[in-house]
Amino acid sequence: MRDVFTFIVGGKAGEGVKKSGLVASSMLADLDRNLFQMDDYQSLIRGGHNFAVVSSSADALTSHHLLAQLIVCLDERSYHLHRHELAEGGVLVYNSDVMSAEDGIGLPMTSEARPYPRPDLRVGVASITVLAVALGHDMAYIEKVIEREYKRDLEHNVAYASRIFELAAPTLAGRFPLARGHAQGKALYGSEAISLGAIAGGLDLYMAYPMTPSSPILHYLAAEGPKYGVHALHLESEVSVANMAVGSAFAGARTAVGTSGGGFALMTEAFSLAGIMEAPVLFILASRPGPSTGVPTYTEQADLKFAIGAGHGDFPRIVASPGTVEESFYLTADLLDLAWRFQSPTILLTEKHLTESCMNATPDAARAAWAQGEMYQGHEGDYKRYLCTESGVSPLLHPPSSEVIKWSSYEHDEVGITTDEPGPIAAMHDKRQRKHESIVEHLRGIRTVSVFGDGGPVIFTYGSSTMSVLEALRTGGIQATVVQPIYLEPFPVWEVERYRGSNPIVVEQSVSGQFANLIREQTGITSDRHIRRYDGRPFEPSELAQQIKDLI
Repeated sequence: MRDVFTFIVGGKAGEGVKKSGLVASSMLADLDRNLFQMDDYQSLIRGGHNFAVVSSSADALTSHHLLAQLIVCLDERSYHLHRHELAEGGVLVYNSDVMSAEDGIGLPMTSEARPYPRPDLRVGVASITVLAVALGHDMAYIEKVIEREYKRDLEHNVAYASRIFELAAPTLAGRFPLARGHAQGKALYGSEAISLGAIAGGLDLYMAYPMTPSSPILHYLAAEGPKYGVHALHLESEVSVANMAVGSAFAGARTAVGTSGGGFALMTEAFSLAGIMEAPVLFILASRPGPSTGVPTYTEQADLKFAIGAGHGDFPRIVASPGTVEESFYLTADLLDLAWRFQSPTILLTEKHLTESCMNATPDAARAAWAQGEMYQGHEGDYKRYLCTESGVSPLLHPPSSEVIKWSSYEHDEVGITTDEPGPIAAMHDKRQRKHESIVEHLRGIRTVSVFGDGGPVIFTYGSSTMSVLEALRTGGIQATVVQPIYLEPFPVWEVERYRGSNPIVVEQSVSGQFANLIREQTGITSDRHIRRYDGRPFEPSELAQQIKDLI
């Protein structure tokens, strides 16, 4: 049986639930255990139901588990929603000031917090105190954790935790002694890994209008970016963001933008502008359920076709999707590199389940890609921004310069002068198509597909669902070959076509099977075995393992 311990804390928005999850993760990290934290919250500032799931293991771990050994319910709604997720032999602790129950252990969390300021936020401290007691820690350890994690109003937090410790210890002390693990690296949110990958890839400017679940990237780069010479700008709209990004690239700044589906819809005209101007801009598209405003704080993979087909007209773009938090670090740097290498817009396509989840990662900045682009070296005659080359990639030059530099939003000749003549129009199309072919040739020389395992059924998946599939196989003791295309446009047909005739299982979060359809369109590989989830929630490993077994 796998050594997985899961802690769930639930309560109202405004009760410090996410902070409790973060502190729980830090406590389990003190035991060198591998971590996965998932935060679930409604699109409400106050009153909505929030909960954090923190799973840990001495062994590898790539997803959360909802079957929990310890559940702390700060309000009655949490009790009714999560009581059925209690594992055999598990313990449920509830706030006895707001509810009564026949099962579980009641603690007066609210009344004990009332002597102190902001008792509504204070109850979060009760949840991590309960966890510490259950893990067998003493009050001295809890005080160190509070000093580390709850520095504001420290004296009151310690006094409150001490009282909860006294109440919880008689029934909970040492209930769940955990083995020390051998975790590598630190726990990072996907948004942090993406931000750090962009920094390692030479990012100068990040621009965004906040939109869940991409907003944490903006927050992180605004706070941490200046240490690395990176500036984050919060502009008035997604239209402004995308257009200013193209202008920044013209000036020579390595620029990335971030948004979700609705925001990217507003950016698509400027995305086409980047296509015809051959502007190297990285677009980060962090998906949530749609269409329109959809479900703002949950996860889905229904923007795949949108990303691949965004914009009007034919022009090359690169779309890739990371399968883990660590992979998102390297892939972000790679896509910034490829944008400059091929002077084309690139898209990092990800989902809420990755950007807002936290797991162990060991990113190495020295391994991150960084490209300068093919800079203009000077030649006889006028500088030609769109010089027709064999590779389709033209020389770059940025102001200030004695040369005339012209980027055009209209079809143009090699210099950049607007034209409606058939010859130059066809020549520019041919040039951009040669660039697409150069991109394909480059991708053939790098890792475009990850393969995990050997033997058993073939399972196709991509993006954050990769984490869920790998954890499901561990949980269910299933032998399989997992095929995860990292690059989705251009699609690595040369790697995937070897699985023709395998009748793969296709796992994705799309009601229409966009990923399965992409595989069929690109390779001819068809399947009658599909596992799809599209209720806004990520796959749960135990449930997914059973679904895979049923298909096998």
